Amino acid sequence: METNSISEIKKELQQLPQKELLEICLRLTKFKKTNKELAHYILFEAHNENAYIEKAKIEISNRFEEMPMSSLFFSTKHLRKTLRIAKQYAQYSKLPQTEIELILHFCFELKQRKNYWQNYQAIEGIYERQIIKIASDSKKLHEDLQYDYELMLKKIINLGKEF
Repeated sequence: METNSISEIKKELQQLPQKELLEICLRLTKFKKTNKELAHYILFEAHNENAYIEKAKIEISNRFEEMPMSSLFFSTKHLRKTLRIAKQYAQYSKLPQTEIELILHFCFELKQRKNYWQNYQAIEGIYERQIIKIASDSKKLHEDLQYDYELMLKKIINLGKEF
C-alpha cells in the first residue's frame, strides 16, 4: 500500500470539514489501541502533566508489587514489560522530562529490590541501560533540570550503599 508524506496528509486534512475530521479521528482510535490511548492522553491528560506522571508512577509501583519473586527469569520478563509500559506513558507526552521522571521512578523501584536480583546479569543490564539513558537524556535539558535530575540519579545509585 502506498502512503503519502505527513505534509501531504496535513494539507488534505485542512481541506476537510469538521464532521469528516471527527469521523477520521474516531476511525483511527478504533483501529489500534495505541491510537486510542494517545487520543485519551491528548483529550484528557495533556492539560495536567504532573497528574499524568503521578498516575504512571502509581502504575509502575503497582507492577513492582505484583512482580513474581519465585523465579528471576519471570521477574526479568515482568520488569521488561513494566519498562515498556513506562516508556509507552512517556511516548504520548512530548516532554522529555516525563520520560526521565518515569525511568527514574522505575530505577528507584528496581533498586529498592536489589537484594532480590543482585548479581543477576539480565536485570543488572536493564538497570544499567536505564541509568545511562537518564544521564544522556538529561543533558539535553535546561541546566537547572539537569542538576535536579543528576541529584535524583545520584540518590538512586547510592540507594542501598548506606546499609
